[in-house]
Amino acid sequence: MFPFIHLIIFLHLSFTCYGQQTSNLSTPSCPLDFDALRKMIDQSSRRPTLNSTAQCQYIRQGLRLVQSEYLRRTNSFFPPLISANSCWNSYQSLVNNYVPNFDIRRTCEFQTSWISQGCMNITTRFKFESKVSPVALSNIVSSCNQSLENNSPCATCTTSLSSLASYLTGPSVGNVFDCSAYPSIYAAAFANQFGPTDKGTAKCLFLLDISEVSKEKSKKNVVIVVMVVVCVLVCVLVVFGYWFLWRRRKIRLAHKWNTRRLESNLSSRLDSISGSTTLVRFTFDEIKVATKNFARVNIIGTGGYGNVYKGVLPGGVEVALKRFKNCSVSGDANFTHEVEVIASVRHVNLVALRGYCTATTPFEGHQRIIVCDLMKNGSLYDHLFGTRHEKLSWGIRQKVAIGTARGLAYLHYGAQPGIIHRDIKASNILLDDRFEPKVADFGLAKFTPEGMTHLSTRVAGTMGYVAPEYALYGQLTERSDVYSFGVVLLELLSGKKAIIEFNDGQPTLVTDWAWSLVREGRPLDVLEENIPHLGPPEVLEKYVLVAVLCSHPQLYARPTMDQVVNMLDAEIPVPTIPERPISLIADLDDIERSVSSSGGSGNLSTATGYQPYIFEREVPLADSDSVKARTLDHRS
Repeated sequence: MFPFIHLIIFLHLSFTCYGQQTSNLSTPSCPLDFDALRKMIDQSSRRPTLNSTAQCQYIRQGLRLVQSEYLRRTNSFFPPLISANSCWNSYQSLVNNYVPNFDIRRTCEFQTSWISQGCMNITTRFKFESKVSPVALSNIVSSCNQSLENNSPCATCTTSLSSLASYLTGPSVGNVFDCSAYPSIYAAAFANQFGPTDKGTAKCLFLLDISEVSKEKSKKNVVIVVMVVVCVLVCVLVVFGYWFLWRRRKIRLAHKWNTRRLESNLSSRLDSISGSTTLVRFTFDEIKVATKNFARVNIIGTGGYGNVYKGVLPGGVEVALKRFKNCSVSGDANFTHEVEVIASVRHVNLVALRGYCTATTPFEGHQRIIVCDLMKNGSLYDHLFGTRHEKLSWGIRQKVAIGTARGLAYLHYGAQPGIIHRDIKASNILLDDRFEPKVADFGLAKFTPEGMTHLSTRVAGTMGYVAPEYALYGQLTERSDVYSFGVVLLELLSGKKAIIEFNDGQPTLVTDWAWSLVREGRPLDVLEENIPHLGPPEVLEKYVLVAVLCSHPQLYARPTMDQVVNMLDAEIPVPTIPERPISLIADLDDIERSVSSSGGSGNLSTATGYQPYIFEREVPLADSDSVKARTLDHRS
C-alpha cells in the first residue's frame, strides 16, 4: 500500500517539474539590459508630466538607447524574436515604477514582434556597414567621437548622421525602429567613445535629458544668485560713479569717448553673435600666453589680412589664431563680418570658430583675433605646391574633392540665408589630421538675400580663380563659387597651379589647358604623374570632366554644388559639356581648329558616352522646342 502511494507522489512531482522546465524554455529571458536606463532615470531630477503621445516618444527613445547598448555588446541591433515578449515585460516593469497604469503596447500601439524587427532587414552591425559607404562611416566617427553635451559638437555629429538618409530608403516594420533610428543607435554604440549611457550622448542622439540637481546644488545656486545680485549692485554703483566723473570731463575727452562708443558697438554686435552660439570671448592676455607672445616660430600662415599663429589653450588644446593687422576702431566691419559668417554655419567641411578676441592696449593698439581649430595637415596648397614633397594619394584627393564640394553645397543651400564664399582656392582649403577638408577664410563671403538671382558687387578674390562674369561685370552668384571649385579641382587632379607658365613664358589658365586635352579626347592626360594608388580610369575621367564642366566660362553650363556632390559621390553621369567660346587671344589656327573639330554642334562629349545635362532655367524661350527634343532623345 505504502509503496504505491510513494509511486504516485513521485510521478506527480516529476510531471510538475517537467512542466515548469518546459514553461521556462518557451519563454526565454530578455537579453536587453534595462538596468542601464533605470540608473540614468534614477539620477535625473527631471520627470515632467507628459501626455500619452509624448510618453510614447520618450519610451521609444529610451528603448533605442538600450538597443544601442545591446548593439555595442553583441553587434546585433535586435534581440531574438523568441524573447520579444520577455523584453516588453521587462520594459513594462521599468515603466511601472515611474508611470503607473501605463500599458506600453496598448497605449502606444506597439506590437510584440516589432521590438525584434526594423528597416530593410538590417539586424547586425555588419549588414548596416555594408549598406553605407566607408566615407560616410568615417565622417560619423570623426564628427561624433567626442563629448556631445554641448550644442556645437552635437550639431556637428547630427549633421554627419543626416547624410546616411540616402542609404536607408527601404521599408520599415512597425513604428518602434524605423530607418531614421539606425544612424543614432550605431553612432552611440561605436562612433562615440563614451557610449550610449553618457549624459551628452543620451541627450544629443536620443533626446533624453538626464539632469542631476541635488538639494546641496540648489542651495549653492541660491548663494550664487545672491552674490551675483550684490555684485551687480556694486557694479551699478561703480559704473554710475565712473559715468558722473566722465560727464564732467567729456569736452576734454571727446575723442576718447567716440572711440569707446565705437568699441561698445563692436562688442554688442559680437556679444549678440556669441549669445546665440558657443563662441568664447578670449582676453588678450590669454591669447598672448597661448601664442607665447606671438612668437615668430608659431607663425603657420600669412596673408593680406595678417598672420596666423599656432597656439595652445589651457588643457593642451591646439588652435589656430588669425591676427588681423592694421586694425582701427572704425575699420572693424570686416572683422565683425567674418566672425558673423563663420559663427552662423556648422558643417564637418567648414572650419569651426572657437572664439574671438577684441582688445585695445596702450602698446599693441587695436587687436582683433579669431580663434579656430588647428588643422594639423595645413592647407591643400601646402601639399600641392608647398614644402610637403610627398604626393597625395588618389583616395585622399577624392576625399578632399567630395568634402570641399559638400562644404560649398552647405554654404549655398544649407545655410540660411545662403552664403557665397567668393575666395575658394587651394590655400583656403585646410586639412585636419585625417585629411578631412575644411573650407576656411570667410572674410570676403556674402550673404545672399532670399529671392535674389545674383548680386552686383565690387570684384574681390584671387586671380585665376574668379569666374569670368564676376570679373567682367561684377555679377556674383553661387555658380561663381562653382567656377572657383572647378579650378581647385583641376589643381588637385593635375598638380598644376591656376595660372601655368610654360617654357615660352606665356601664362595659361589651367582651365584652358585642361579643356584642350579633354577636347582632344585625352582627359586622363590632365592627371599628375605618379599619383599613388590611382583609382579606376572611368572614375578618374569622370573627375576630370566634372572639373572642366565646373570651370566652364559660361555661367549657364556650370552645375550647382548639389549636383557636383551627386556626380562625384554617386554613380550619376557627367552631362555633355557645351563648347567653350573662342578666347579673345586665340590665333587663327586655334579658331579654325575649333570650328572644324566641333562641326557646329556646340557640344563636347567623350567616348564613354556621358549623358546631356539640361539647365532648364538658363535656356532662352526661343530654344525651348529644341531643348525638349534633346531631352526626349536622351530619355529614349
